[in-house]
Amino acid sequence: MTLRRLLKTVALVAAVLLCALLLWLWREPYRVVLGDYTRQRLVAGLGRNAAQVDDHRWVYAYNDEAPANAPTVVMVHGFTGGKENWYLLAQRLRGRYRVFVPDLPGWGESERKRGADYGFVAQNDRVARFIEQVARKPGSPVVLLGHSMGGGIAALTAARHPRDVDRVALFNSAGVRFKDNVFGREVLEGKNPFAVSDAASLKHYLGILFYDERAKPVIPWPADDIYIERRKREAAFEQSVLDKIGRGDERFLPGDEAVRIGQPALLLWCRQDAVIDASALELFAVRLPQAQRVLLDGCGHMSVMEQPDAVAEAVDQLIAKGTPR
Repeated sequence: MTLRRLLKTVALVAAVLLCALLLWLWREPYRVVLGDYTRQRLVAGLGRNAAQVDDHRWVYAYNDEAPANAPTVVMVHGFTGGKENWYLLAQRLRGRYRVFVPDLPGWGESERKRGADYGFVAQNDRVARFIEQVARKPGSPVVLLGHSMGGGIAALTAARHPRDVDRVALFNSAGVRFKDNVFGREVLEGKNPFAVSDAASLKHYLGILFYDERAKPVIPWPADDIYIERRKREAAFEQSVLDKIGRGDERFLPGDEAVRIGQPALLLWCRQDAVIDASALELFAVRLPQAQRVLLDGCGHMSVMEQPDAVAEAVDQLIAKGTPR
């Protein structure tokens, strides 16, 4: 084969592959976003797996390269979030601990069932089952971390399933009646302050979550438009979850039941949190007198992304020095 014919063949194959890729993305554009999530996961040194736990299929990131009997750290994300929110922290903890970072049922890549309950109570039972079936290893204590909505879920899991949780950390956690702010008032009025329907609302959403501009994720075109379309399709589901955890009978259940948590605990907030006001830290502290308390400055609701080094240090302290009630 001459060089010219070889180059033509290579060009033809490349064109066919490019067309196949474009068709694949046209059928499901959100794969562009998922592709970047994959990049972030690989940078964090995490693998990806899936497991059927009872009636839901879970997708999770993980790293099991830790010394024998090292603690197992399970991370539970917040409302509209996903496992990707934890990657910066997971990167800092892997190697010393076993790390499991799932998408909660109903969110991200994990399964959602029409008409299923995704409130605090239902999800805490699911998290306990995930720990039992997927994450737990004999001789390895379980450290459960929860952020925002995930903090409320983690509090209930620690209170109701104490044999599954040896230590618990609540970061910017939902579940108590914190000091009034714009976010809280809008939720009570029936709105979704996190709703995304266009470029302006996406900017507003990120502005509520992040205080540190340097930590705010950049979503370039075309990923921004693809993400916006996805969130528009999620609007009804998001409202149904808020009806449970923000306006319904369950909204203060994590705080009410936190008094039953006897395990070593950590409470961590950011002073500039515009979602769950930092007053919530002391409200949880009254219920968890054994808890270490950390109030960070210069960050908003996304403490785990804005100050992952400080959060990792606090988790290390919880594991090394935490004391039970």
